[in-house]
Amino acid sequence: MTDREARAARNQEHSLAAFLAKKAEFDALLAELQQASADHFGADPDTVLWGEAAWLSDATAKLKDIADQHFRRGEYAA
Repeated sequence: MTDREARAARNQEHSLAAFLAKKAEFDALLAELQQASADHFGADPDTVLWGEAAWLSDATAKLKDIADQHFRRGEYAA
């Protein structure tokens, strides 16, 4: 293996480690959000007001943007 190939292999290993660390963080955040969603994000369904609806609308828009980036939809379409 040449020096260049060894550096490329180390770079790939470090890239994979960074990716897997971020994936674990992402998965933990998703699990946390799923649990919060199951609990209506702490809002009482009998007394929910527009503030909670606006917050959830904003959060949904952010998640939609992430999904659109990944699936190349909307403005991210190829």
